[in-house]
Amino acid sequence: MKILVRNLARTTKEKELYVLFTAFGSVTECTLVLDKETGASKGFGFIEMPKADEAQAAIKALNMSEFGKSRIRVKTAD
Repeated sequence: MKILVRNLARTTKEKELYVLFTAFGSVTECTLVLDKETGASKGFGFIEMPKADEAQAAIKALNMSEFGKSRIRVKTAD
């Protein structure tokens, strides 16, 4: 299941995001979206979790939670 994570602090690193989601199960992909010109984070990213039940648990637990001094929004990616 592909998950969209929004409102990330601009200082968030992919590894931090990966570690956050592995607490709920296996993560096959973690991508932080970066600005092509500056290389800085755009404040959102995508997580791929192969097991739907683990992905749903992560979404439920992490949506509107504090992470890196930001209140993140987590939902399934369309």
